[in-house]
Amino acid sequence: MVDRVLVTLDGTVRNPDEPLLFADDIGALRGDGVFETVLVRDGKASALELHLARLRRSAQALDLPDPDVAQWRTAVEAAVKEWGSDREGVLRMIVTRGRDGAESRRVGSGELSGPAPDLTGYVLVSAVAERVSKARAEGISVITLTRGISTELATTAPWLLLGAKTLSYATNMAALRFAARQNADDVIFTSTEHRVLEGPRSTVVIQRDKQLLTPPARDGVLPGITQRALFAEAGKAGWDCSYKSLFTADLVTADSVWLLSSITLAARVATLDGLRMSAPDCAEEIADLVNRGIERAWNIADWT
Repeated sequence: MVDRVLVTLDGTVRNPDEPLLFADDIGALRGDGVFETVLVRDGKASALELHLARLRRSAQALDLPDPDVAQWRTAVEAAVKEWGSDREGVLRMIVTRGRDGAESRRVGSGELSGPAPDLTGYVLVSAVAERVSKARAEGISVITLTRGISTELATTAPWLLLGAKTLSYATNMAALRFAARQNADDVIFTSTEHRVLEGPRSTVVIQRDKQLLTPPARDGVLPGITQRALFAEAGKAGWDCSYKSLFTADLVTADSVWLLSSITLAARVATLDGLRMSAPDCAEEIADLVNRGIERAWNIADWT
């Protein structure tokens, strides 16, 4: 049983213990690139088409060429086959702008347009972290932290890439390390207006009776794939699902708060800033809706 699988975009299965990146790859030097993280379950890449659509959206935000989705599907299929179907896995699709000094003019039209850069792209599969099963079963302890920015920046400062899934994750990981020092498992970021944003690696969803609410992308959050899968299934089951700007007070008054992500899936917030939050009667239903949602046969056009 392998512990890692590495596949390049030409479909070649590589030795994960051998070097792959050049030392001057801009992804390593500057975090200039995008990625997606996908759950491998039962020998399949969950909600792959939605991940491909979001990968394309993030690439466009960084002025990278549109990913060849057929090429990515082939590489993902090869990686999943190598990984097997007897355990879950974390599959990452990674794209960087390539080597420093290579063609770097913007792809598009006008004076700054030019040939597409020679990108670096690969698929990596590894084991699911031990924390995941506990988070799914028992919930998580969460603290709120300010991100120090306004929700207006998503539209007024698009160069901040607030709605793109970029490789520049240092701030997110620093927030998680800070939470760990406070004996918390995770974080919910808030804006300068005290609006709820997202987690470092998750989407925030609150539940009130038969209603599910999540912050809209216009507030500067990454559109969530697991959240979208939940809303699709919950809507069919009679739930009212809406995108709405939320304040931190809404977290406290909600019947339950959830952090949704592609690997952990549904993690119920058991404590928030030290306040205990009891599990609602519908907790198992919400988790089941998430599982059903990611198992749906999605199409890349479903992202629109």
